[in-house]
Amino acid sequence: MDDGPLYLDYNATTPVDPRVTEAMLPYLSHWFGNPSSGHGYAEEPRRALGEAREQTAVLIGATPAEIVFTGSGSEADQLAVRGAALARGRRRPHVITQVTEHPAVLETCRALERLHGVRVTYLPVDADGLVTPAALADALEEDTVLVSVMAANNETGALQPVGELAALARRRGALFHCDAAQAAGKIPLDVGTLGVDLLTVVGHKMYAPKGAAALYVRSGVELEPVAYGGGQERGLRAGTESVALAVALGSAAQLATDALARGEGRRLAGLRDDLHTRLARGLPGRVRLNGPAEGSARLPNTLNVSIDGARGHELLAALPRLAASTGSACHSGRHTPSPVLAATGLGPQRALGALRLSLGRWTTAEDTRSAAELLITAAGTSTEREGSAT
Repeated sequence: MDDGPLYLDYNATTPVDPRVTEAMLPYLSHWFGNPSSGHGYAEEPRRALGEAREQTAVLIGATPAEIVFTGSGSEADQLAVRGAALARGRRRPHVITQVTEHPAVLETCRALERLHGVRVTYLPVDADGLVTPAALADALEEDTVLVSVMAANNETGALQPVGELAALARRRGALFHCDAAQAAGKIPLDVGTLGVDLLTVVGHKMYAPKGAAALYVRSGVELEPVAYGGGQERGLRAGTESVALAVALGSAAQLATDALARGEGRRLAGLRDDLHTRLARGLPGRVRLNGPAEGSARLPNTLNVSIDGARGHELLAALPRLAASTGSACHSGRHTPSPVLAATGLGPQRALGALRLSLGRWTTAEDTRSAAELLITAAGTSTEREGSAT
């Protein structure tokens, strides 16, 4: 990364921690055995798989037996949502999610509607991007089998009131799934305290390779499998496990547990707030925060701002030295506002001006100072061009 652009896109993916790479390498070479086999070559892979399950469980306050390894967060979400909807034995079950949920959940819900006649309610969000408990309470029905609401939004970092929402669902007999892809490893999570039944953890959001993820499945919860076959992973996800990727996820979870205990969240929140302050001072009256105003109501590493008079994709195009994300999606050369920002009521201009700056393990104070200087200069140049064109 020393030779590349300044990386402030940790919410998109994280670099693989060298310690994670070191932990998984033996299981790509020497310890190649199938953990389900009955001979000596299986012993070390089986032991390592169990240790990885335990490390992942510790991160979220679960037990090892409640961890199901999957190949991605999208697969884990599908196992949770589809699995719960099809396992409850209702003729036309009802599922509730929210409009700014990850596409892995939204598209699974749409497929359930289309293929299985499942009824789905998509809850709105308020101006901070949050689901209100009152909205969920009004939507719950006798046939509601599952509520799925993410822990933290990947664009704004907004933290949903998961504990309150889960309590409402459980009181009405519905399961609660939480996609914690963005939150796991960044903030403390405890499935018992939250009261959730299902929770998604994703490796490449916390310094493990892509292809490593897990679903927490509370003991006693029944799901329809996502892959049928030999009975691996409690029969919910057949296929011989990738021991190397499971070890990578477990190692990353252990590192994240240790980092949280050392106060990594406070360090990142300080850098995030310093970056915001520098931008606001350098572009007075032009920087608009997207998401909850209170820093503790957002992920400690995530800053989403719109800059008046500038478009996010144009700023980043002018800054090859900075890697970050925008508040728009590009379709055939045309940019449209992010559905997440649109759902919170932001107008097209402000949404198109949005930038997501997400920090991580190797972000330094020098990095945030440099990023602020680059953006301030580029935004000033953008305004000058706009003024001269007018």
